[in-house]
Amino acid sequence: MTGFADHALIERFLEMMRAEAGAAGNTIAAYGTDLRLASEVLEGRLGEAGVQELERLAGEWQALARSTVARKAAALRRFYAFLADEGLRADDPSAALPRPGTSRALPKVLSIEDVDAMFAVIAARQARVPADPLDLRLAALIELLYGSGLRATELVSLPRNAVAPDRPYLILKGKGGRERLVPISDRARAAVAVWHAHVAVGRPWLFPSGKAHLSRVRLYQLVRALAAEAGIPPDRVSPHVLRHAFATHLLEGGADLRALQAMLGHADIATTEIYTHVDSKRLVDLVNQRHPLGEALAKAPGAARVDAKPGAS
Repeated sequence: MTGFADHALIERFLEMMRAEAGAAGNTIAAYGTDLRLASEVLEGRLGEAGVQELERLAGEWQALARSTVARKAAALRRFYAFLADEGLRADDPSAALPRPGTSRALPKVLSIEDVDAMFAVIAARQARVPADPLDLRLAALIELLYGSGLRATELVSLPRNAVAPDRPYLILKGKGGRERLVPISDRARAAVAVWHAHVAVGRPWLFPSGKAHLSRVRLYQLVRALAAEAGIPPDRVSPHVLRHAFATHLLEGGADLRALQAMLGHADIATTEIYTHVDSKRLVDLVNQRHPLGEALAKAPGAARVDAKPGAS
């Protein structure tokens, strides 16, 4: 190990993350915070820490949530791999770091009936004469959230002409600078076209507010108010919950998991797989009905289904 101080090593690592790994700003900030805190605990000896020091560091994390421990350990593992790759130390002590096996929380899920109730409120508002432009804006926002699975930040920051009436998709740059193709339904394009007519020419945003665009906080408030009016507890609904509903209902309708991953902009298929919890019965039935071995098993005399309830004949 060379004589570099922790501060210099951490900054050098973060610069690599920016330049080579293309990590998102939030990821870099989180890594920097975790590494600096670990350095404080180890009294500035993070870069040269060995197994015993890392075990002591893990002991400091015992009261933290498993997801937090997993994030901190991941940051340190990547840091030590970088030091080894750069020749700044001959070994990698990160095997001593914990692997807590985080349990990912299941997303809140809205039923199709819940979503229908929200759109019924929007339809009733739009039927009023004269139409309130804010109701037209709300219709466009909800159609894009539920119909395309946009993230809140992606939605509120859409350029004025992002949705073209003759183009059924968007090209978005999401987390980590990754581009993805997002399909736009006919309903969503129609709702956006109606709202677009009320956006002053020269405004840079599709959903302007003051000198900037609609804020995420205001979007959150609008969605919760709509849920309350539709008879849905507001604490069950948010822009992100509508994104989850988009994914869940597509999967229930038979969407391919890889296609869903691309539409949602997930870098890792494991992130998308969280949605399979809502549709496990359909997936089991799919295997039993379509897999060649499932068909052979069904034809075998006295065969029992593997998903049959105990005691069922």
